[in-house]
Amino acid sequence: MKEKRIASGNGGAAVICRGVEKAFGTGNARLQVLRGVNLEARYGELTFLLGPSGSGKTTLLSIIAGLLKHDAGSVEVLGRNLSELHNGEAALFRLKNVGFVFQQFNLIPALTAAENAAVPLLAAGWKRKDATAQAKELLTDLGMAHRADVLPNKLSGGEQQRVAFARALIQSPKLVICDEPTSALDGPTGRHVMELLRKVALSPDRAVLVVTHDFRILEFADRIAEISDGVIVKVSEGKEFQEHVR
Repeated sequence: MKEKRIASGNGGAAVICRGVEKAFGTGNARLQVLRGVNLEARYGELTFLLGPSGSGKTTLLSIIAGLLKHDAGSVEVLGRNLSELHNGEAALFRLKNVGFVFQQFNLIPALTAAENAAVPLLAAGWKRKDATAQAKELLTDLGMAHRADVLPNKLSGGEQQRVAFARALIQSPKLVICDEPTSALDGPTGRHVMELLRKVALSPDRAVLVVTHDFRILEFADRIAEISDGVIVKVSEGKEFQEHVR
């Protein structure tokens, strides 16, 4: 089946959620996690999803990424209605178009930095030699040329973060999702991570969605969506939010 064209650029919406609901369990044990979420993440912007633990951030993130099915409402990512994608199509769509930066990096201990960054290309069928060469080019752009052949246990936390960025960006995804990228970092390191993210990930044809409860990095947000008890309660421009909380 021919894949539909991916819309991009000009500040349009890369992610559109309308009335999204999700519950877990049945009967008396049923837990309603999302209660009609409306959210947009635009191309060329860093959109922050802000809320306390248990507010539904991770569930919504998993639905947008295509890792979890929603119960009601609609989710459109890069011009595709996720409900129309079967399991195989959803996995392929995610592989081609969505990059992930995980909180814990999830690097494979037995692989070098370049090999870790190359994992999405290897999964897509690239030859190892070509995939690692591509990864080394990207790591060079991230200031990691001299560390490309080093195993993760020999890398600092900041270096591991750069490898995670390289892995997320290596297929030039249209959507980059970062799950609590600074929660385990001190203030200066967290700022450096966000500066790096804005520099290497943000472009007119790419949207970046950051899930966080770290108020220290909110200055980097173009738009902030606040979620509480499974509902988006407010969406603010980044500067507007910062002025309000001062």
